[in-house]
Amino acid sequence: MKKVGLFFGTFNPIHIGHLVIANHMVEFSDLEEIWFVITPQSPFKVKQSMLSDHHRYQMVQEAVEPYPKLRASTIEFDLPQPNYTINTLVHLREKYGEEYAFSLLMGEDNLKTFHKWKNYEVILENHHIYVYPRISGGDIPKRFEGHDHIHYIDAPIMEISSTFIRKNHKKGKNIRPMLPEGVWRYMDEMNFYR
Repeated sequence: MKKVGLFFGTFNPIHIGHLVIANHMVEFSDLEEIWFVITPQSPFKVKQSMLSDHHRYQMVQEAVEPYPKLRASTIEFDLPQPNYTINTLVHLREKYGEEYAFSLLMGEDNLKTFHKWKNYEVILENHHIYVYPRISGGDIPKRFEGHDHIHYIDAPIMEISSTFIRKNHKKGKNIRPMLPEGVWRYMDEMNFYR
């Protein structure tokens, strides 16, 4: 059974911070692959700064292409919206059965509010969570301390955000070093976030 880590996000756009974390997780844990699960644009919250699902998928494809252990996933594009992580996990289990064991990648900041997720107990019972460090306030709830299914991976702390990239690209700043080359090219050709 292949161990796959699911990295959820809008990836609007995907940047080197995402790649560094995903690559670190696949190289320095027992995970064999990382799938970037692109969150579809919610029909209920159409944001102008959010690129279409297709364009964000294309950029993730460009970013992961040189890395055989990383891949782009459109699994959530076909699920009813709004969607919850538990539904995606159930769908993946139905689709892939015993072929894969799916785990979640999560920033430490998200673990602090994980108890507010829909059916979080069921997720934790059936899946492992790989946590990477983030600079954030607040404490991790006691119930998650020392839990068998929660693994802390000492990945580099990445303080780059897609919001920062979009905002500063619009202002004409050079944000190119923060993006994988293929993503930069695609973004530039399509004139995104201007």
